Amino acid sequence: MSSNKPDTEHGRKPVQAKNGAPIIEVRDLVTRYGETTVLDGISCAVRPGEIFVIIGGSGSGKTTLLKHMCGLLQPAAGEIVYRGQDITRMDEDELAQMQRSIGIAFQSSGLFNSMTVGDNVALPLREYGEVDNSLIPDVVRMKLSLVGLADAENKLPSELSGGMRKRAGLARAIALDPPLVYFDEPSAGIDPIMASGLDDLILDLNRLLGTTFVIVTHELDSIRKVAHRILMLDRGKVIFLGTMEEADHTDVERVRQFFERRPDEFIAHRNIA
Repeated sequence: MSSNKPDTEHGRKPVQAKNGAPIIEVRDLVTRYGETTVLDGISCAVRPGEIFVIIGGSGSGKTTLLKHMCGLLQPAAGEIVYRGQDITRMDEDELAQMQRSIGIAFQSSGLFNSMTVGDNVALPLREYGEVDNSLIPDVVRMKLSLVGLADAENKLPSELSGGMRKRAGLARAIALDPPLVYFDEPSAGIDPIMASGLDDLILDLNRLLGTTFVIVTHELDSIRKVAHRILMLDRGKVIFLGTMEEADHTDVERVRQFFERRPDEFIAHRNIA
């Protein structure tokens, strides 16, 4: 089992999240697929500068919640307030404008295979950015340098390892300097060393740029290393919201099962929807 101590190698640990108004708040969110309720009255708030991690068993609604927070799904009920505006009430143009102000790093990296890594990162700058075209190459190189891919600008995604593709996807997600970045399963499909390096990158971006992250993951090492706070879903409901230290001392049995990795008990109770 992983150590409960925070990662302090090279001084890497989450910075203290800012107090004040949440950057995004979910209020009484309900989602249904047909007659199945997937999310049932979810409420939470993410603070500016926070690394907020969403966990839960398979089918618990983690990715569904993330998609709602990105404005990619419309709920059956409830509100999602981003920087003071309810995105569930936005029209198509308002929603598109909101989405330009956030970054989304997909589980599969979401890179276009026919484009170079540099062109992938440049795409949001050309489509949405207010950057002079002559400056775009410099911005692309800067973003790639931030994620440790300074030499990959002219490569195709197929020429990169899984971990490098994840980094390239993150470079594109931060191309427009968004205050908030969503990351779905950053460690999926990559080896533990690459995963640890990606965790370090998230911590660095959080510390250097003050970027707020909302991350869906099931990797215990990553959760312990990067999370300011953890939201756990089970059967479409919030069963825990707090720090890793609080999770280690909670009386909520389902949370203890997750972190102690008791799979038979966990699978027996999970929501299969």
